[in-house]
Amino acid sequence: MKALPAIAVAAMLVGGAAQASDAQALYTRSLAATCANCHGTAGRTVEGSAVPSLAGMPQPYFLEQMKAFKSGTRQATIMHQIAKGYSDEQIERMAAYFAAQKK
Repeated sequence: MKALPAIAVAAMLVGGAAQASDAQALYTRSLAATCANCHGTAGRTVEGSAVPSLAGMPQPYFLEQMKAFKSGTRQATIMHQIAKGYSDEQIERMAAYFAAQKK
């Protein structure tokens, strides 16, 4: 009987950790969804599009390009403006998300 409160607390902690993990995954997906207007759902552009597909893009390449857009060393019609709106942590989350997507 004495172990029951400890078990209940442990169950709540595990449940809370799972909810936090779900919230982080949802946050990352919502960041990536902002790219869908141009780069397609889950980063898959329409075949023949001039816009590059982000799905399956290696993390280091994604990070390098976004940092170049953000700093202004890589010019584009709109990406240099969009990239400035993201923190480095958000860009890292998006890089991991798109690298994990199938091409």
